[in-house]
Amino acid sequence: MGDPVFHLKVFFEGHVQGVGFRFTTFQLAKGYEVTGYVKNLNDGRVQLELEGDRDECVGFNKALNEEMAGFIRDKTQVKDTRQPEFKDFTIR
Repeated sequence: MGDPVFHLKVFFEGHVQGVGFRFTTFQLAKGYEVTGYVKNLNDGRVQLELEGDRDECVGFNKALNEEMAGFIRDKTQVKDTRQPEFKDFTIR
C-alpha cells in the first residue's frame, strides 16, 4: 500500500450536463498532478473525484469552478485522506 493521499469528492449542480463540463474537466486535469474521474449522474448532477497532493486537488477544483462558473448553481464537497485508488484521470 502507498501513503495516504488527499481525496476530494464534489457534486456539481446546475446546468452541468450537455455543456462540455466533463470534457473541460478532463482537459483541465492534464495541467495538474491529480487522478480520479468525472461523470454525469442520473439526477442531472456531475460527480468529480480527485486524489493527489492537497494543493494540486484544491487548485484544480478552483480552476474548474472558475472555468465553469456560469453553469454551476451549487456544489457539495467532501474532503478526506485515504489510500490511493486511481491511476489516472478519466471520464466515466
